[in-house]
Amino acid sequence: MPRGGEKRDGGEGGAPRVGAAVRRRRRSLELTLADVAERSGLSSPFLSQIENDRARPSMRSLQRIADALDTTAVQLLAASDETRTVDVVRAGDDGGLRDGGPREGARVRPVVRGRHQVHALEFTGEHDADREFLHRNDELLYVADGAVEVEAEGRIHRLGRGDALLMSGGVRHRWRTVGPGARVLVVAVADHVELLEP
Repeated sequence: MPRGGEKRDGGEGGAPRVGAAVRRRRRSLELTLADVAERSGLSSPFLSQIENDRARPSMRSLQRIADALDTTAVQLLAASDETRTVDVVRAGDDGGLRDGGPREGARVRPVVRGRHQVHALEFTGEHDADREFLHRNDELLYVADGAVEVEAEGRIHRLGRGDALLMSGGVRHRWRTVGPGARVLVVAVADHVELLEP
């Protein structure tokens, strides 16, 4: 018989799918399903069904899971992947921002809108290495046109058209374009995403 008011029928009909958020949080704390079951008073099979979106917990059960994971139900809901979107960003969309520096024509354009697991920005024109970056998660820099110089952990990398550079989370870096006509795409895993060890 299910423990603690568990619902095998999928729980509340309109409840969001929180399985991925629960699994990410549990793994980030290096807890097993059995650990969470013991802390929450819910069964391991039920927790497994939640993580795999085969069952949806009631709000009360979700709060018990959240307590076991040292978080809140609201945070688990916010981290859920319930909302899936298809969003086309056209080349001519006026979402770009001027770089703010002295370089005329330098622009930064978001190519991913909203709060998602990745951020992506397109840089065009000349950009200076006037700021050092340090991100929690991985970042990829791809040179679509022109040339770029990246300083990462004290080492200089020169990149040309078609080159890409991956920097793992925690790598201090700065970059600048070399010469005119540069177009660079920077894609980063968002800071609110908790990466899991393989």
